[in-house]
Amino acid sequence: MGVGVRSAGRNDRERVVRLLDEAFQDDPVSSWVFPDKEYRRTTHHRLMAAFTDIVLAEGRIDMTENGTACALWLSVPAAAPGTPGDADDTDDADDAVLLRETVDPANARVEQISRLMAESHPSDRAHAYLWMIGVTPARQGEGLGSTLMRHALDQCDHKGLPAYLEASNRRSITLYERLGFTFTGRTLDLPDGPRMWPMWREPRAF
Repeated sequence: MGVGVRSAGRNDRERVVRLLDEAFQDDPVSSWVFPDKEYRRTTHHRLMAAFTDIVLAEGRIDMTENGTACALWLSVPAAAPGTPGDADDTDDADDAVLLRETVDPANARVEQISRLMAESHPSDRAHAYLWMIGVTPARQGEGLGSTLMRHALDQCDHKGLPAYLEASNRRSITLYERLGFTFTGRTLDLPDGPRMWPMWREPRAF
């Protein structure tokens, strides 16, 4: 029997935050944002809470019925023709500052990661953006992440919608490639930190 997938709501907020906090504690990007391990244990959840709140307000969170895995998706429109780049840059900068002030005001890396990801994000075509996907550590390796991905990508295919993500470690690249994603050709390199691999997927025809 397959694992069911449902949309998470406001009542699931704390569960989603806790799941993401556990799943990404030792992720290379999280470790860069919060280099001190003990400080990360007490502060990392604030970043996951901020991400969760943004997606609950503006996107969709898919969750397995058993609550052990979730995926955060945003629907990103194409930039309007003739839209000044400076206006977009200002909005991104404001969002980055707000994120830092909300999560960890003295931590410049919270703002920096937000800016860098916004700058590298494709804007020429509307697409579904996988912001994060997490599986509780005790259940990793059981295919729950793949189940969530296929659920969302089937919807993308039906809508003829591309998908985009940033892989934060090499192990996940192979999984994403099996699902139809390809590396865009340009890495996102964090200053004195890890590398991320932006990946794009064209919708599959039926």
